Amino acid sequence: QAFYQELWESLLGTGHWQGEIWNRRKTGEIYPEWLSITVVRDTQGQVLNYIAIFSDISESKAARQQIEFLAHYDPLTQLANRHLLEERAGELLALAARNRTRLALMFIDLDRFKVVNDWLGHAAGDAILKTVAQRLRITMREVDILARLGGDEFVVVMPDIAETSEGIGAVMSVARRLLEALDEPMPIGGHALTVTASIGISLYPADGSDYEALLKQADAAMYSAKKAGRSNVLFFSPSMNLALEQERQLENALRIGLKNQEFEVYYQPQMEIASGRLIGMEALLRWTSAELGSLAPGRFIPLAEETGLILPLGEWVLREACRQTAHWQRQGLPAVPIAVNLSALQFRQSQLPEIVRCALHDSGLAAEWLELELTESVVMEDAKSAIASLRFLKKIGTTLSVDDFGTGYSSLSYLKRFALDKLKIDRSFIRNLPHDSDDAKIVPAIIGLAHALNLRVIAEGVETEAQLSFLREHRCDEIQGYWYSKPRSAADMETLLRQAGTPAD
Repeated sequence: QAFYQELWESLLGTGHWQGEIWNRRKTGEIYPEWLSITVVRDTQGQVLNYIAIFSDISESKAARQQIEFLAHYDPLTQLANRHLLEERAGELLALAARNRTRLALMFIDLDRFKVVNDWLGHAAGDAILKTVAQRLRITMREVDILARLGGDEFVVVMPDIAETSEGIGAVMSVARRLLEALDEPMPIGGHALTVTASIGISLYPADGSDYEALLKQADAAMYSAKKAGRSNVLFFSPSMNLALEQERQLENALRIGLKNQEFEVYYQPQMEIASGRLIGMEALLRWTSAELGSLAPGRFIPLAEETGLILPLGEWVLREACRQTAHWQRQGLPAVPIAVNLSALQFRQSQLPEIVRCALHDSGLAAEWLELELTESVVMEDAKSAIASLRFLKKIGTTLSVDDFGTGYSSLSYLKRFALDKLKIDRSFIRNLPHDSDDAKIVPAIIGLAHALNLRVIAEGVETEAQLSFLREHRCDEIQGYWYSKPRSAADMETLLRQAGTPAD
């Protein structure tokens, strides 16, 4: 009523009024319009007409609202974006400083999200992010801020944290609830996916006095949580910054190493137990960094997988192993297969068969001399898709084997459908043979299972005569390990091939 009273007072007093009003269409729909009303009077000043000109502004209003929304919210998850997070966190920090209270900042990063995104596609990845956002939101308190920082990174700001140990406990309890909420399977693209996350937590004022400092410390804690085994929560400690800086230094050196060709392929011979002959070799990556010196594969391979650098690195190993093996064959040396490991990221590449074809074609190596090794966890992660991928690789003519067998979960109903040729028993089962009673039962069972499926069996990590005798007794086909030979440089491997006997026809 007050609005219309003001409208008429302006219209009759000045002869004009304009402004925004809500109107109703004939359909009953309410919409905003811009209305301009002018009074028309006769010569005596009496009102003859009111002339109104209006325009529908619903589209422009919606556009302005959309612009406003995009400036402050993430369009995919509907959560606060980076800019709104910084603004609201600043307000809460100012309030905490004034009231002398504590505040917690959580940095949440999904584990191996890039792998899932590459495997199922970006549409599935977006569906996962939306589901994660919904689950995080319903787990938080109303006073907490939840934002998507970008990619698969989320941030939670929790104000009014008690000074006592109970306050820290409450923060940890919330973090655990967040992990539990994510642990429930998500039905995405016909798959039941379980997404885990790593969470790092920083506290105000102990770990920083402003938003940027707290975010940096929580990021360092999250990275340490991921390194500790994923699906984990850690509070920040100063030592984490040093570890993070070392990892960043390693990543930078890894990129430089790829560019400057600092890597080398070593070859570990494989022996047939029955004959004692050299019957194969495995390509193993070695790196001597110009900046960091010699680095063990366990130090840089996990980082290469996390950063995606394993794709160009793995392709280089494949090409180099094929090139070197073909070169030895052209020299008339004994022809033995070369085994090359494929990472999870490589296996999920849609262009993997073409990459393998090109490596064989460019090197001149026949497909029968290339053996591709995949870990048990990789082929079982999505067994149905793995069957199709393995068949594509089999059509090329390569040999296929499962590495680290026994360390993961295998469905026998799928295992018999894989186009496999060989199982490699993980070294963890060989290490304590023949003294460990459990391993002494498991290894023969794996050998029997493989032979029942018409697969050859190779045991890795064989280092003693006792281990070899046990494997021979239980009809294992091949071994690989220090008992027979350590990994060798290309030059040393060439010498061993020359000593291996008469070159094959």
